[in-house]
Amino acid sequence: MADACTHLDQINDVEPGSWGCEDCLAAGARNWVHLRVCQNCGHVGCCDNSPAKHATAHFHEVAHPIIRSYEPGEDWYWCYVDDMAFELAGAPPAPSHP
Repeated sequence: MADACTHLDQINDVEPGSWGCEDCLAAGARNWVHLRVCQNCGHVGCCDNSPAKHATAHFHEVAHPIIRSYEPGEDWYWCYVDDMAFELAGAPPAPSHP
């Protein structure tokens, strides 16, 4: 595991692609626990505590390494490749779903 995320250059100024997990909604489900936003493309996926784990599946499908929490009051990021959570000083406030 790295001491610091080595993929910060892949964080983009993205708008969340949906108010809920895009893949769950497409399947007619709304049974996610928490939501995450891909910092490369804005894909919204459900967390690993959710039945379908779509945020992690998105990482495995397209190799976008960093997600950000889409939960109210949370401002952390996760890098799948470096296996670490982190916050960024000076980052704009995290968006959250309605």
